[in-house]
Amino acid sequence: MFTGIIEEVGTVRELVRSGTAGWIDVAAETVLGGTKIGDSIAVNGVCLTVVSMSADGFVADVMPETFDRSNLGALRVGNPVNLERAMAADGRFGGHIVSGHIDGTGRVESLEEDGNAVWVSIRTAPEILRLIVEKGSIAIDGISLTVAYVDAERFKVSIIPHTGEETTLLGRKSGDEVNLENDIIGKYVERLLGLSKGEDFPGAEAAGGGLTMEFLAENGF
Repeated sequence: MFTGIIEEVGTVRELVRSGTAGWIDVAAETVLGGTKIGDSIAVNGVCLTVVSMSADGFVADVMPETFDRSNLGALRVGNPVNLERAMAADGRFGGHIVSGHIDGTGRVESLEEDGNAVWVSIRTAPEILRLIVEKGSIAIDGISLTVAYVDAERFKVSIIPHTGEETTLLGRKSGDEVNLENDIIGKYVERLLGLSKGEDFPGAEAAGGGLTMEFLAENGF
């Protein structure tokens, strides 16, 4: 589990694709502290497992599902990437609950200055937009951000100077692809209400797939 508070911007040293899978080599420093083989590091918001380490970086495998869902396959040598170690049990929640499991991608539509902040507008698919709410949380390339606007085609976030300086987001340009992870609480609520793709689940009404008072009572709520 992560919080969306980026610890460091690393640099892609190598990205190898072998068939549908592959691996990535990232130059880093801060996130190596306390990290060992088998630990998780989020790269642009994607939870990856460290398979080897050096004094100045780490290597992680990338499976086909990750390439399909994220922008990792579009990375090139020299590209900057947002990095965050998995949250320690005694860590502080500075952002929101981020799983590192990307729901899909979006495209940067525009960046507009507004005083000391920058509005970033991102277009994405309806299945992602339906779980985005104004003043709710979204992770963009692993960055925990607050949604300031949402409509049927796009959402917007406002980036403060510190976030701009410590992450890759303001280095993006119109048309760039970014990883998106919806708030996990919203995804669970949708599933429990039986709204996800119209599917039913054990204990829900077969006809409507909804959550009933009887189901809640039977399960101790």
